[in-house]
Amino acid sequence: MRADRAALAAVTAPPLEGLVWAFRFTADGTPQPLANDQPFHLDHDSWYWLHFNLADARAVQWLGHAELPPAARDLLLSKDSFQQLHGTEDCVHGVIADLARDIGGSTEETGRLRFVMTERLLVSGRHHALHAVDVTRRSLEAGQRVPSAAVLFERIVENVAEAMEHIVDGFEQQLDEIEEKLLSEEGGNQLPALGRLRRTCIRVHRHLSELRVVLHRFDRNAPADMKPALQLRARNLAERLDGLDHMVVELRDRSRLLQEELHLQMEEQTNNSLRILSVLTALLLPPTLVTGIFGMNTKGLPFTDSETGFISAVLLMALTALGSYVLMKRIGLIR
Repeated sequence: MRADRAALAAVTAPPLEGLVWAFRFTADGTPQPLANDQPFHLDHDSWYWLHFNLADARAVQWLGHAELPPAARDLLLSKDSFQQLHGTEDCVHGVIADLARDIGGSTEETGRLRFVMTERLLVSGRHHALHAVDVTRRSLEAGQRVPSAAVLFERIVENVAEAMEHIVDGFEQQLDEIEEKLLSEEGGNQLPALGRLRRTCIRVHRHLSELRVVLHRFDRNAPADMKPALQLRARNLAERLDGLDHMVVELRDRSRLLQEELHLQMEEQTNNSLRILSVLTALLLPPTLVTGIFGMNTKGLPFTDSETGFISAVLLMALTALGSYVLMKRIGLIR
């Protein structure tokens, strides 16, 4: 309770610099958007979500002096990129991955959401626009009720999972299309798409694996005396991410197998081309030898005094090529 009072007192005054958005939640969880350019007068009968742009030096400066637990404030302002979740009796803080967002929506790139959560205050920050927190904001603007800060954080994590599920569904469809082309022997130009897809699967798996491990660890190690408003359904969130991560691993392995199959097809095509080239070389070698012999400026060459010498030499070259063909056919070099 002391941390809540100090944090609330710190933001009761002028407009907060670097604030992206803010919400006030009444006792029944009804959200009320707060104007960024207006002074805040935060009361103790409500709880709040303040979301900052950590790329703004003014926000970093204000947060550096905010009355938050020191370890939580240090993590909020740190450059740590690995995901983590820490809990005490009256505070939960950490770093989680979220998909980056651009004008068109979510992307396949990831960013980091940093947060500090007390019983009546959720302070979050990011360096780049993120997808899940934006989806959560829009749902709050639509009137979705949230009874506590812990539930709000859970919905952010659920939105992260939904966004990644959407990416996974897209990957599965792309793999189906690539597999169809491979089976129809039209997959020669699919290597770049497979490589990009497999690379993204590996990256998504890395982030999902880290997040679910963090949630499982928090579920095991959360303090027994943690306040009810801060208690997370970490196990349920982790189990959902477990299933999603299993799907990503399957897609990653499937894309690797398709890459190997595509490489085998390309090697087979290369071998066929080399085989055809070898056969053509073997067929042309005897006529070339005959041509070389008749091209020597020596006496005693056959057909030199014959009117049909040229035709005879051409027939001899054809016969040597035909003989080479019959020989290679018999020993199985030509099917």
